[in-house]
Amino acid sequence: MEILWAIMLLASTTLSGGQSDQGTTKTTTLQSALNQAAIHSQMSKTEVDADNPPAKIDPQVDAPKVKGVYVTAYSAGGSRMTTLLDLLDKTALNAMVIDLKDDAGYITYKTKNAKLKEMGSPQKFIADPEAMMKRLKKHDVYPIARIVVFKDSILAKKHPELSFVKSNGQVWSNAKGDNFVNPYNKDVWDYNIELAKEAAAMGFKEIQFDYVRFPEGFENHEAELKFTKTKQSRVDVIAEFVQYARKELAPLGVRVSVDIFGYAASVPAAEGIGQDFTKISENVDVISPMVYPSHYSTGWFGVKDPDKNPYATIKGSMEDTLKKLKPLGDQTPIIRPWIQDFTASWLGSGHYTSYGAKEVNDQIRAMHEKGIDEYLLWNAGNRYTANADY
Repeated sequence: MEILWAIMLLASTTLSGGQSDQGTTKTTTLQSALNQAAIHSQMSKTEVDADNPPAKIDPQVDAPKVKGVYVTAYSAGGSRMTTLLDLLDKTALNAMVIDLKDDAGYITYKTKNAKLKEMGSPQKFIADPEAMMKRLKKHDVYPIARIVVFKDSILAKKHPELSFVKSNGQVWSNAKGDNFVNPYNKDVWDYNIELAKEAAAMGFKEIQFDYVRFPEGFENHEAELKFTKTKQSRVDVIAEFVQYARKELAPLGVRVSVDIFGYAASVPAAEGIGQDFTKISENVDVISPMVYPSHYSTGWFGVKDPDKNPYATIKGSMEDTLKKLKPLGDQTPIIRPWIQDFTASWLGSGHYTSYGAKEVNDQIRAMHEKGIDEYLLWNAGNRYTANADY
């Protein structure tokens, strides 16, 4: 009833506000209140079911068109943050995706949450999260918390029962030595959601989940590993984690986004790792396909060396993405690709090019031509092109 009265009051104020900037602000405030009321009602009745995603209601109606950069916890907590903030101040870039749980599974700040401390291994990479958030707000930066979910060596080694165990009792590792935790296990879900809720309380506007999948090639190892599972397919389990995350987080006023392989839009569902582009997309507010040209092999989109032709590669990937998502209709999320701002010299002589303003601009132009105006720049060292046309 209190929510209803608040909405009625906002509505009466807005309707008398005319067409001024103040009136526009009041309209946005009213829409936010309406959406939050609808989200609370919707999510309280939502039963997590991969085949029945709840209708999309945006918890962040006042969010900007996001043009962001990836920021490691080391950068966020160190001197490079000054350089990155200066870049955003001087360009149209306006957002940062900051590691709160990194690729190894470390929580990147000293949380006081007992559950997170027991299950994880909080570090002091970001020494003062509160000061960091104030700094981001001062520079009008849209803050996104990146949480790596099922690739988590810390949790796997600390709690083998939440991972995949070999016949000799050791936790299974992939060829790179990385450990993963079990997407079938709801304790793993709740651990990551608990961290996401703390991020929301810190002031992050969006939670971006990465490695929302089983390990690559998992289907070749599944039979030899011990782990808890249900009769559900891997695809449905991953879709339901994402839906559950949104059920828990949307009432807090934060968006949920997911990173996904770029080529997932161009191929059928990847049953082995449990990633179905459409099933994940219909359950998130934002989908971020990782469409780095360097990650496509010879022949993709009719290009001999995709890394050397970023325009054609991004154009082709966006065409496939739009085609894949078209059947979703109103369930289509915001499409916000990860694009390349690094040089992939490991591809070998003749197969790569040095990336700078031209290559970044070519990717942005290809997206714009397909009607996509949000994007994120990836550079593992957080060194971004300053003179691109953002």
